[in-house]
Amino acid sequence: MVKVYALLVLYKGINNASILKGAYDLRSFSYFQRSSVQEFMTFVSKTMVERTHPASRQSVKEGEYMLQVYVRADNLAGVLISDHEYPNRVAHTLITKTLDEFTAAVPSSTWATGKESTIDFPSLALHLEKYQNPKEADALTKIQNDLDETKIILHDTIKAVLERGEKLDDLVAKSDSLSMHSKAFYKTAAKTNSCCNF
Repeated sequence: MVKVYALLVLYKGINNASILKGAYDLRSFSYFQRSSVQEFMTFVSKTMVERTHPASRQSVKEGEYMLQVYVRADNLAGVLISDHEYPNRVAHTLITKTLDEFTAAVPSSTWATGKESTIDFPSLALHLEKYQNPKEADALTKIQNDLDETKIILHDTIKAVLERGEKLDDLVAKSDSLSMHSKAFYKTAAKTNSCCNF
């Protein structure tokens, strides 16, 4: 069955990206893994947005997951994390729709300083639930068939997106946004090649 795990709206600042709002469906993970998985999805989403140029899109395969990233010219960004079965074009159309709705609901003057806890955007969780089924989202692709002619760059792993000489393990170790528990979880998962094989 097709699965969407996360849909996030971020702002790409000069030196980093910040999460403005996120919705997650982590029911397929064990109860004890969920907070670490969510924290790691947030971390990877920020990292990928930081490494995506404005006005461009990327699709990144990592293990059993797909990260779809779109950074608009105004630095508002969207990330969708799913399994490989979820169609790329549908994912990017959903991200575009979500960012358009976010722009209409949340003033752009608050994006650079916005905090996830203070931004009200309930549509995100509704989209995550409604568009789990790509057939629902297919109606979106019929409406926006040409997806604004932006080329989607496909990468086979996150390593391909990182700058030369950069390693995900090093980024995880240096990160202030990951708890010690999540860092330990990442190391264990990487060794066993399981869930957080981002």
